[in-house]
Amino acid sequence: MPSRKSSAKPEQLGLVWTGPGLLAGVDEAGRGPLAGPVVAAAVILDDAAPILGLRDSKILSEKKREALFDEIRAKALCCCIAEASVEEIDRLNILQATLLAMRRAVEGLRLKPSFVQVDGNRLPVLKVPAEAIVKGDAKVQAISAASILAKVHRDRQCLAMHEAHPAYGFASHKGYPTAEHLAALREHGATSFHRRSFGPVRTVLEQAL
Repeated sequence: MPSRKSSAKPEQLGLVWTGPGLLAGVDEAGRGPLAGPVVAAAVILDDAAPILGLRDSKILSEKKREALFDEIRAKALCCCIAEASVEEIDRLNILQATLLAMRRAVEGLRLKPSFVQVDGNRLPVLKVPAEAIVKGDAKVQAISAASILAKVHRDRQCLAMHEAHPAYGFASHKGYPTAEHLAALREHGATSFHRRSFGPVRTVLEQAL
């Protein structure tokens, strides 16, 4: 799988896209949780419609993320949110499923970017030039926007998972392996939302045999 790491200084990384054509930023949400799909988003921002306050989604409040989610959807030239399912995560592994979701997000853009910048140190297989940027969600506005779309979309899915299975507490822990979540797994077993290939879930399933 293509990847690119760089020890270059920030000004050498091309963090401000000055080439011809459109730049798309890509990020994901949901690699670590024990349940639910992994979500990726791709965003092409409009230089003529700047969005204030774009940051790494993890350092923003839920209220701010929700407001920026709507603003990004309204002002971006185009954006796409895509997923890889629990079944794909279990079949492919979480890294490959994440890269698959990223590829789907880029391919789902209404406009074709000339260049793609992806948060992290691994790149999905794409038909356009791309660059992986560690901590890109804090350095590139388009990636920050993508991180917000992916995070809000997945959090909303977790609320739906909570409504279907309130005993697990998905609304609070968002599927991460908290003490509350692990206790619910041991008491109630795994749901259809759980990733069977992840250790804590696999352990519960094996103990139920």
